[in-house]
Amino acid sequence: MKTIESRVVSLARKLGVVRPRDLRDRNIPREYAQRLLARGSLTRVGRGLYTLPDASISANRSLAEVAKAVPKGVVCLLSALRFHGLTTQNPSEVWLAVESKAWRPRRTPFPVRLVHLSGRALGSGIRTHRIDGVAVRIYSPAKTVADCFKFRNKVGLDVAVEALRDYLARNRGGADELWRCARICRVTRVIQPYLEAVL
Repeated sequence: MKTIESRVVSLARKLGVVRPRDLRDRNIPREYAQRLLARGSLTRVGRGLYTLPDASISANRSLAEVAKAVPKGVVCLLSALRFHGLTTQNPSEVWLAVESKAWRPRRTPFPVRLVHLSGRALGSGIRTHRIDGVAVRIYSPAKTVADCFKFRNKVGLDVAVEALRDYLARNRGGADELWRCARICRVTRVIQPYLEAVL
């Protein structure tokens, strides 16, 4: 038991959040998660998600836990804006981009709002950030702003314009990257007047 416990603890320290599947992949029986939970060696942070009791928790913990539950998703729109500090909004759901034909995830530790994308609109601008030991895929600030204009009916035009202003204030010379992302998202005509007004 001690040897297996130390293996699980070191795995939790390495991954940040452990799923029963992570244990199974390392030939550790899934029921050890429950045993270690009962002993206080692990803490449950969501359905099928465990971490160390003394693990430091960041403000972006919900992003890490959702990324663990939906590894092919990409944090987008309001959640990405919040992560990059480009909005005053505090979304109650984790906004996640998935492939257009992807199934809705059955269980997530936090409420998720899905956006379906495909091709370059899905695959461009992805950056991987480590949050509480978990690799989380998040769109870059420029791609996020372009997406906000693409989905302005979902997030609100005022949110998109606020994000544009904040992005340009923080990223001097970032207009070229923003324009490239706007072309990928096919929103150049929509974003151009706002871009000209801000510049």
